[in-house]
Amino acid sequence: MDSVRPEVKEYYSNLGTKIVDESHDQDTTDLHKCIDFIAKDSSVADKPNLCILVLGALGGRFDHEMGNINVLHLFPNINIILLSDDCLIFLLPRTHTHMIHIERSIEGPHCGLIPIGMPSTSTTTTGLRWNLDNTSMSYGGLVSTSNIVEEDKVTVTSDSDLIWTISLQN
Repeated sequence: MDSVRPEVKEYYSNLGTKIVDESHDQDTTDLHKCIDFIAKDSSVADKPNLCILVLGALGGRFDHEMGNINVLHLFPNINIILLSDDCLIFLLPRTHTHMIHIERSIEGPHCGLIPIGMPSTSTTTTGLRWNLDNTSMSYGGLVSTSNIVEEDKVTVTSDSDLIWTISLQN
């Protein structure tokens, strides 16, 4: 809230909105603060199906986008989806095989798997035009971009956390 205009803050305060000012903390992003606030709320923190949809997290300054992607890694046990006008992004934790159900009327066909944080020595997929078969990926090496969704269900197994991204049809 370090950049909120005073009249905006006053407007919401007058509506009875609880204002939590964490502007003193310059070591975390606004998104990090929001997710942390939600995670500490006992009424939602224990819900295994909790999904947080974040609008406006992409398409601006690149450093802000990377900070928002970093938040996905900081909260791997919370399903956080970053949504823009043309794509969505979420984390696939290495803890299990992921089954991604594709809504083909609005998602695809382009997709990617990005090993941000650490290399993957073994990633396997099904449902893509160019499936990976125990494939190694890393920055400075192979990064799976510009792949094509071929089926309504995509599976991904990896020994590393991966970012899944898929295009959205306008």
